[in-house]
Amino acid sequence: MDIKNIEGLTAEEIAAEVNSGAKFVFYYYTISIVVLTFKRTSDIYFVRHNENAVVKGLPYTILSFLLGWWGIPWGPIYTIQGLAKNLSGGKDVTEQILPSLIGAR
Repeated sequence: MDIKNIEGLTAEEIAAEVNSGAKFVFYYYTISIVVLTFKRTSDIYFVRHNENAVVKGLPYTILSFLLGWWGIPWGPIYTIQGLAKNLSGGKDVTEQILPSLIGAR
């Protein structure tokens, strides 16, 4: 499990950030090639309470916006789903990640 943006943080610092509003999220991206559509997820990102989750996901949003539409029929469907989720801040997985991360550190 690769989690971005937690380098150098202790378990206590991560817990304090989460209590202040930080969260763990991943983003969706879609790449289509005419008859093939690939729907994937990014690594997990630790988004601190003072950071914008939508901005962190912009590379995946832009990638999907440019390359996701072209597969028939799933390209437009997956692209719209991914854009909607990314523009709402990504998929929050804090409750699944935090217990194992805090216990492991």
